[in-house]
Amino acid sequence: MASSSVPPATVPAPTAASGTGFGFASKTKKKHFVQQKVKVFRATDPLMGVFLWGVAHSINELSQVPPPVMLLPDDFKASSKIKVNNHLFRRENLPSHFKFKEYCPQVFRNLRDRFGIDDQDYLVSLTRSPPSESEGSDGRFLISYDRTLVIKEVSSEDIADMHSNLSNYHQYIVKCHGNTLLPQFLGMYRVSVDNEDSYMLVMRNMFSHRLPVHRKYDLKGSLVSREASDKEKVKELPTLKDMDFLNKNQKVYIAEEEKKVFLEKLKRDVEVMFGVL
Repeated sequence: MASSSVPPATVPAPTAASGTGFGFASKTKKKHFVQQKVKVFRATDPLMGVFLWGVAHSINELSQVPPPVMLLPDDFKASSKIKVNNHLFRRENLPSHFKFKEYCPQVFRNLRDRFGIDDQDYLVSLTRSPPSESEGSDGRFLISYDRTLVIKEVSSEDIADMHSNLSNYHQYIVKCHGNTLLPQFLGMYRVSVDNEDSYMLVMRNMFSHRLPVHRKYDLKGSLVSREASDKEKVKELPTLKDMDFLNKNQKVYIAEEEKKVFLEKLKRDVEVMFGVL
């Protein structure tokens, strides 16, 4: 994907839709064509171009309305959609026909706030420059240009599971004030291009965006089939596993007070994972 941005393209102005509260069009309606205010990338990948445009559009729509005082059950079922059929589009910028859907916009807006992430910072991280592909992952996995966010392409089944557990997840994040070792989920989207649906989940990057990573492990607490393959080990930064950790006689050193805090947090997260989520 090229890193240069392009002049604004012509897109339809979204019309208000009942039930969403965000000004998105939930049904196909006649739209007036206006100049797009958000710049998009000249992407060789139409899917990523639409995703970035959709996130920018979504954040802009959310910024037009104040956050609710409290979330209601319907917020965990809500979605916002926009469908674009525009022959005036320049295809080198975006496809002329696409659909974009955000799941539970107010819920993820609230989660971003609880994780200390401003919506405009979220937007800049995702759209200022194209995200880069990460190697060696199941499915598509991308990292934002500033390395603060990750974008994972998931299945519709993953989205359904996330949807069904979102209320419990949100409740726990409220209870622990966002202080958790669990993944920090920040947005959930569907992008439809050429009649094919793709699902994207945005999370905070668990690795530091300032310090370089010299070695990384994927530890699950099991020794069964938990050694990196020879193909994986020859990579510049392989993902090692539990047996590799033991075979290399690795240790994690942590001060006593930090260890106590870490173990308490880990115990609480594990109890929630097995008891609620």
